Amino acid sequence: MKVRFLADADLSKAIVSGVLRREPSLDFLTANAAGLRGTTDPEVLALAADQQRVLISHDVNTMPAHFHAFMRAGKQSFGVFLIPQSLDVGSAIDELVLIWLASSASEWEGRLAWLPL
Repeated sequence: MKVRFLADADLSKAIVSGVLRREPSLDFLTANAAGLRGTTDPEVLALAADQQRVLISHDVNTMPAHFHAFMRAGKQSFGVFLIPQSLDVGSAIDELVLIWLASSASEWEGRLAWLPL
């Protein structure tokens, strides 16, 4: 199965739109479309898991702790990619498109990864 993404409310809209411009068939749910405004990190992780999506976030400060607590609670995650604000938009787009092209969803289950890989 192909990787499917969920952008949290922190993620730059330029990254989402750039990825979709490069690969229109990629399944990338925006935070707005998912109704994530005002949602806590644990709730976002649960939504991503329910929808079998890899969560994409700029939230490098609190998301790792929430992810590890989520996993310790025995919940299933389809993965989280953290993109530091210091990574330029073009590189973030390249990384996500490459991940989508070159990997399967199962490779990211239960993993927290920082971009660039």
